[in-house]
Amino acid sequence: MARRPLPSILSTGSAQIARSRELARTATDSATDVLHPLITITRGLRRLAAAGRRRWSDTPKDKRGPLLFLAASVVLVVALAPYGPLLAVMALMAAAAWHGRDRTAPAAEGPDESQIKRLDALYEALIPFFSVPEDPAPLYAHGGEWEKVFPAHEFDAAGRISHLTIRYPAYFPDGEADARARVEHLLHAKSGRGREYRFEWDEEGNQLSVTVLSPLPLDIAAQPFVTSPGETVLGFTDPTEVQRTLPLTHGEQRRDVPPVVWRTGVRSTEPHLLVMGQPGSGTSTLLRSIALQALRHGDVLIVEGGGTGEYACLAGRDGVLAVECGLVGALASLEWAAHETERRLVALNRARQAGHPPPDDTRRPLWILLDRPSAFGHLTAVDGRQDPQALLQVPLRHGRAANVTVVVAEQFDTADVLSDPVRQHTRARVVLGPATPGRLTAFLGAPSHTVPAAQVPAGRGYARLGDGPVLRLQVPRTPDPYDDATTDADRQAVLALLPPRSAPAETEPVALEQLPVEASPAGSNSSHSS
Repeated sequence: MARRPLPSILSTGSAQIARSRELARTATDSATDVLHPLITITRGLRRLAAAGRRRWSDTPKDKRGPLLFLAASVVLVVALAPYGPLLAVMALMAAAAWHGRDRTAPAAEGPDESQIKRLDALYEALIPFFSVPEDPAPLYAHGGEWEKVFPAHEFDAAGRISHLTIRYPAYFPDGEADARARVEHLLHAKSGRGREYRFEWDEEGNQLSVTVLSPLPLDIAAQPFVTSPGETVLGFTDPTEVQRTLPLTHGEQRRDVPPVVWRTGVRSTEPHLLVMGQPGSGTSTLLRSIALQALRHGDVLIVEGGGTGEYACLAGRDGVLAVECGLVGALASLEWAAHETERRLVALNRARQAGHPPPDDTRRPLWILLDRPSAFGHLTAVDGRQDPQALLQVPLRHGRAANVTVVVAEQFDTADVLSDPVRQHTRARVVLGPATPGRLTAFLGAPSHTVPAAQVPAGRGYARLGDGPVLRLQVPRTPDPYDDATTDADRQAVLALLPPRSAPAETEPVALEQLPVEASPAGSNSSHSS
């Protein structure tokens, strides 16, 4: 979302304030240059006075009398000598100027010996990639000078490269993804593993910029985000990638963090989401975060194929239609969701033909969250039942018009069992956990400008919404509050976001197969089906 322009009064006032600050800064610099000798002499007098006080305090008491007599004699001789006071003042000013000079050591220009060795090794490693035998004057050659190809370089406190600009010859195929990937892999290995790098290729200027990225914040817990209806915060990214920030609370502190906002609804271009990751990468955490945000303005239907009870805290809550872990309940709930999508389409079509606004029962968003639907594949094959993914075709195809959103989370090991409708209609993609650049490009549809680290924390990954850029992502901490490993702070943060229960917890759940298909999710609110 583009930032709204400030009112003319505020923008004009801001410009005047900026000009006033610039004038004040210029005047201060000019005054400092003019008064620099006086400042130096004053600093020297202060240092001489401090040295005299230390000398007087270090002198034993029995020797202070002779020392005082000697100083008085010197003052008397100077006062009686011709031009004595003038010469004494000049000598004092010269001593004050000498002692008041700036003693800070000048900053070292250029890299030190260890940094030169690192740049020279990197230059030698790039020779096979940026040179050909036919080049009469190669930029990269054994025994060449690295200063010609590294016009800018910066190092961190540990002596590792933090920023580097690389020149390369014009014949290098920088438009080919494979050629770029080989160079990026080499730079990642030679510049230091365990960090994330951003690579910016300037194809017109034949330059490559390598920048070390700061780690994304890991301490952002679940909380009510300041968003509009239809906006869902998937996580947080780098401040240079988005033009929006969200005010967040961290204990007693408040700070602004750039979010990755996913927009759903009738006017969304990416109405459905697909999340992929390895076990323990945080896919269930992201689905819990989405469910808590969706319950603020809509209804949620959850189908969990893993059967681990990750969403038991949502069962029986207001707005939660069902939390199903069994095959029978999952089939009944998804079949109801398909019929509900069709019912909304019919109601909306009749309202438009009659010239009426959309009915109220179609305005409230419906969210369908599926965690590992591939786990039902073997069960359906054994029982001869329909695959639950086949029931998602109607919500996926017509969900945007019916205000129905589908979110599917799956693991890379079972990604090949995802149905074609799920792959085709989920244009918003998220990858969590470690992944190779080739896998990221194949799943997200575009290469990432950063190289992921080999070891990443839970909830760290990449996101791409439709045809947008690939963004780094850190999911907010939204653990299962019923898990014993959850800290008290995170548990209370999640419990505070849960809506109140719509029925007592000890109420006996009703078997889904005994209810009509159209009414099953609304009346179940159970985490297990019989």
